[in-house]
Amino acid sequence: MAGHSQFKNIMHRKGAQDAKRARQFAKLIREITVAARQGLPDPAANPRLRAAVAAAREANMPRDTIERAIKKAQGGAAGEDYEEVRYEGYGPSGVAIIVEALTNNRNRTASDIRSAFSKHGGALGETNSVAFLFNRLGVIRYPRSAMDEETLLEAAIEAGADNVESDAEAHEVTTSVEQFFAVRDALEQRFGPPESARLDWRPTTTVSLDEEHAAQVLKLLDALEENDDVQNVYANFEVSEAVLQKLSA
Repeated sequence: MAGHSQFKNIMHRKGAQDAKRARQFAKLIREITVAARQGLPDPAANPRLRAAVAAAREANMPRDTIERAIKKAQGGAAGEDYEEVRYEGYGPSGVAIIVEALTNNRNRTASDIRSAFSKHGGALGETNSVAFLFNRLGVIRYPRSAMDEETLLEAAIEAGADNVESDAEAHEVTTSVEQFFAVRDALEQRFGPPESARLDWRPTTTVSLDEEHAAQVLKLLDALEENDDVQNVYANFEVSEAVLQKLSA
């Protein structure tokens, strides 16, 4: 297990779950609002909004909260024109990090992100300074119990996907960015809504970390995740299962 998925695994096992849940909801609401404002307020006719709503449901967000976020976008409240910004840099041990944010104040967000990198032994770089170490792709997940691997593989390839990988818990379909929405919609029509469907950054190379260095990197990633403007954080580190267990304790 490497990078972003390991980080998420550790975060889900740590304490202060109520605060993390509230922060997660706030980020999801912001994504729903931006998606609804950029396109039609109907998820069926707006692929980005449909993905945002699916992510909110995956996080067990109440339906009325989702509907209020969409209505808020239609109202076009002043001072809430968010723009998408990507930050890139290196953390401790040379770990490459990509940060995706939605902000209504670029100067504030850039200052906060730069400060987090600096405080935790990293350095914020220029755009595309680490993106070349990652692949941008679509990722669609279904529970293992939803269908057998062969059936999904056949349907995914027919829809234009690149690959399907399965483990004991889930099937994971990967696609190019260009084919993501078409593949997701084709699979949803045949198998029902996926467990999750989103665009992702996957590292092409990873940095292996021991417990001490992994803890340093995680402090930086945690600080970035706690920023209200930050939507997603990706990193190219890898730790052993034994280290993962210690860090999650």
